[in-house]
Amino acid sequence: QVQLVESGGGLVQPGGSLRLSCAASGSTFSINAMGWYRQAPGKQRESVARISSGGSTYYADSMKGRFTIARDNANNTVYLQMNSLKPEDTAVYYCAATRIGSAWYRPDYWGQGTQVTVSS
Repeated sequence: QVQLVESGGGLVQPGGSLRLSCAASGSTFSINAMGWYRQAPGKQRESVARISSGGSTYYADSMKGRFTIARDNANNTVYLQMNSLKPEDTAVYYCAATRIGSAWYRPDYWGQGTQVTVSS
């Protein structure tokens, strides 16, 4: 099993920045992709960004140019740097991870979520 623990959420003004972190523990050798989903009130959960064990990245269109995902394989940690935040980025952000052979649209592991609120 793998446990994912997020940190770094909070309240930020529009145009501001936040950095989320997610530390994995347990059977981390089985992890392939790590990344982030988010869910805003009344909306479906959506993929934000992911990074493979080899460093390949993918971003949802609305996050390109504003969000950057990075991964520290030695410490089993993934980061999401969020810049130029907008009110519509307000959501609960969930760290997710897939095992080797699993698809990103169906993660095997989830964190508990961290709230990001963008408001003046």
